[in-house]
Amino acid sequence: MKIFALALSLLIIAGCASGPRIDTSHPSVNYDQRAQFIIVHYTSASLERSLALLTHGQVSSHYLIGDDKAATIYKLVDEQYRAWHAGESQWQGRTWLNSSSIGIEIVNPGFRDSPSGRLWYPYSEAQIQNLIVLLKDISKRNNISPRHIIGHSDIAPLRKLDPGPLFPWKRLADTGLGLWPDAQAVTRQQAAFAASLPSISWFQQQLALLGYATPQTGELDAQTRHVLAAFQMHYRPTRFDGTPDAESAALLKVLNQTK
Repeated sequence: MKIFALALSLLIIAGCASGPRIDTSHPSVNYDQRAQFIIVHYTSASLERSLALLTHGQVSSHYLIGDDKAATIYKLVDEQYRAWHAGESQWQGRTWLNSSSIGIEIVNPGFRDSPSGRLWYPYSEAQIQNLIVLLKDISKRNNISPRHIIGHSDIAPLRKLDPGPLFPWKRLADTGLGLWPDAQAVTRQQAAFAASLPSISWFQQQLALLGYATPQTGELDAQTRHVLAAFQMHYRPTRFDGTPDAESAALLKVLNQTK
């Protein structure tokens, strides 16, 4: 009896060890990539400090582009995992974008305030060239739309300014990385809007349609100004004061007509 019980136990253990049979002959086509967006940031810190913060701090990103002569690209988190770079964020109704995005940090001090005003630090040519190569690779492998290559300030306009007004969004868009309005169409629309500026409700609706988390109050409140300023910094970096004007209206209308 003891021998029988021992044999039965061994059979049960063997069955548990092998586990259930998993059939993989019916793969579903109903899925997409985890990464839907690419978010670009600057670090506001040196390379050494950036590496320390992004590898042993409370934030992380998938990639870091250094400010050395070669603009070395550091891979810090595998793309299949969620990095902690976006924080509280929203774009096109999607919230907390860490779960659905790939984060790229670029070593750049950001800005400094001086008696003559705020001074922004430029990106090096090597950084931008390497970023373009990296963005093309990531977006192709993950089938990410050019419309979904955006900045930290786009997804968190109330608390973030990066990658700043000196970031070359148009240059990226010219290589197929990002959305940019047709200049002639903007000029035509701007002339029309100069004669009659749309309401604040219109601006709020258009910003939300483009992707920005925008209050729909019909009032030019502080939050709306922040969102409009973030939009202007991306598409009209020469002036991003959050004031509704004909050029901003034209940019919004043309962008929202661009598919």
